Amino acid sequence: MTGESFFDSPLLMALLPAAFLIGSVPFGVIFTRHHGINIRSTGSRNIGATNVLRSAGKKAAVLTLLCDALKGALPVVLCIYVIAGSRLAGHSLLYSDFWLGLAGLSAVLGHMLSVFLSFRGGKGVATGFGFLLVYSPAVAGIMLIIWLAAAFFFRYSALAALIAVAALPFLLIISGASSIKLIVGIVLAALIIYRHKSNIRNLIAGTETRIGDRSDKA
Repeated sequence: MTGESFFDSPLLMALLPAAFLIGSVPFGVIFTRHHGINIRSTGSRNIGATNVLRSAGKKAAVLTLLCDALKGALPVVLCIYVIAGSRLAGHSLLYSDFWLGLAGLSAVLGHMLSVFLSFRGGKGVATGFGFLLVYSPAVAGIMLIIWLAAAFFFRYSALAALIAVAALPFLLIISGASSIKLIVGIVLAALIIYRHKSNIRNLIAGTETRIGDRSDKA
């Protein structure tokens, strides 16, 4: 397959900005607004589920977590249907890995750089997990186990996320993933780690708060 053939579908190309818009929907802001809370000026100012939990309670946090994961999964599912329902179905596995990976990364970038929040957003953990749950389910499951174990042992939400995403490329290699899927995994891990740079500084300085503390910044 030539490099040019990867870009022979206008429909798939149009799906990328759509995925970015889906990822941009700030559910953390939406689910805390009816509580009279501006999540972007509360706690860690992050729009993710951890800050929502601290600021607005379990129900809003669970809804935020589920919807953030869903917006990572939905574009990938749509991409699968587009490929399966057209002449593109005969293309190689690399073709699918390429487009599904771009769709998922677009959604994650939308979450991180939301068009509805002046291109600011969250850290991409839940959205990235939702993406991986469709893109590489077994790897996503192992990452969840790693996150839970690290969160239980270290009691730092951000550190648990960093450990889990750092393991992603290695898990993809072990699972026999394609070169394209591995590249996508490395990009995803790098994006999420970069978005946690403030947490990394806090962890090094010993000022990162633990899970359960109302000033948790993960």
